[in-house]
Amino acid sequence: MFGALQSHSWAYPALEAVHVIGIALLLGNLVALELRVFGRAAALPVRAMARLSLSIALCGFTLAAASGSLMFATQPAELLANRAFVIKMGLLLAAGCNAGWFHARRSLRKLDALARVQMLLSTAIWLAVVFCGRWIAY
Repeated sequence: MFGALQSHSWAYPALEAVHVIGIALLLGNLVALELRVFGRAAALPVRAMARLSLSIALCGFTLAAASGSLMFATQPAELLANRAFVIKMGLLLAAGCNAGWFHARRSLRKLDALARVQMLLSTAIWLAVVFCGRWIAY
């Protein structure tokens, strides 16, 4: 399978496109939910918006993780030696910890100051992941 990714000129770019689509679904929906929590589109119920946004974000994460894993498998040694890749993986761990903390404390029900900080932190971490992802190639 990994040989196919390397031997077909279109395979790796197609995988990269799937990765970008996954990231767009993930980050776009997290930002949409954050905007709602911070007062935009106040007519939309937060819980309903959260169910939709987080479901789509999870699908985006799944796409990005699956395609990223396949891309990693084509050149693991080079990527593990790449500082931007290592930082990106650390940021992904931080994003996961923040999401776990957010849901464990039921922040979406509270929507208190800490919940809002967690949401801003999440967006900042994911933006840093995107920057590191782009930096890997350079």
